[in-house]
Amino acid sequence: MLDKDHKKTNYTDMKRTIITIIVVAAALAGIMLLLNKNKAKNEAQTAVVAQKNAAVAVRADVADIREVNTQYITNGSFSPKQEVILSSEAAGRVIRVLVDEGDAVRPGQTLAIVDGDKQNVDLANTQANYENAKADLARYENAFKTGGVTQQQVDQAKLKVENAKNSLQSSRLSASDANISASFAGVVNARHIEPGTYVSPGTQMFEIVNVSTLKLLVNVDEKNIGQVKVGQSIKVESTVLPDQTFNGVVKFIAPKADASLNFPVELEIRNNASNDLKAGMYGTAYFGSDAKSNVLTVPRSAFVGSVSSNQIFVVKDGKATLTKVVSGRSFGDYIEIVSGIEQGAQVVTSGQINLLDGAAIEIIK
Repeated sequence: MLDKDHKKTNYTDMKRTIITIIVVAAALAGIMLLLNKNKAKNEAQTAVVAQKNAAVAVRADVADIREVNTQYITNGSFSPKQEVILSSEAAGRVIRVLVDEGDAVRPGQTLAIVDGDKQNVDLANTQANYENAKADLARYENAFKTGGVTQQQVDQAKLKVENAKNSLQSSRLSASDANISASFAGVVNARHIEPGTYVSPGTQMFEIVNVSTLKLLVNVDEKNIGQVKVGQSIKVESTVLPDQTFNGVVKFIAPKADASLNFPVELEIRNNASNDLKAGMYGTAYFGSDAKSNVLTVPRSAFVGSVSSNQIFVVKDGKATLTKVVSGRSFGDYIEIVSGIEQGAQVVTSGQINLLDGAAIEIIK
């Protein structure tokens, strides 16, 4: 009887265990099913987000016919046509300074007197030597008449006179070099000496500038250099003198461009009677006539890197297509397009650094 009850108890426990196992397995299966559904949903959402994120955000504009001023405008700074720093050529002490800063000077005008001790001594010695040589020559010539000396001795005396004369002239030049004179007409821009200053050879004494005629150095890009000719008259203005216009003449066009493909061009400008233009002022040069024209252009920012690259990303079917163009003249913020794209083409103007040819894009405002 006990064995029968024991067997019945074991059967009941086994049944409970099996039921528990089945319940747990069902629960686990349900959890796994739910997790798989969530995973599929998350992967789908992630794919959508990834697809959206694959599009690079850019800004765009349109290649269009715009009315532009075909006049080429460029800036530079004025410099004097003539400027020189006068330095001492001999050692000595400054006795007098005859001009001050701002004074107008003429060619050959003495600006300062320098007491050149050594030069004065040399001049006195060579003067004495010259006088002695002349006296010796006179004695030899008188003696030659009486047969006291030979012709050769007379010729040697003449040679000594000639040498002494040349030495005297050299000493006079050296003594005159101690005084400082203006080499051209201009204005004293700086004075570096005072009476009593001791100067050595090479000591800077004055800076002289001539601003009656000035130079304006500007850069003209490769797209516009073809219309610039030597001798051409150019309108020139300065922001400091807004009510005045000056005439510039092209004097030099560089045969070689710089690293930015700009050509240095030098203009010569005749100043007005009161010399209102000053060296160092900024000037603006206007090349060509002030005329309006309709030109196919794109924003300067549309070019990849720089205008010289001649590459632009064009928007086609939601993608950025790298396109080669031929650029023309520059009109400030806009660049002329000679060929490569047509009017109405949408071009990327911002965000090119993140783009590759054919990349998907999203245009933002």
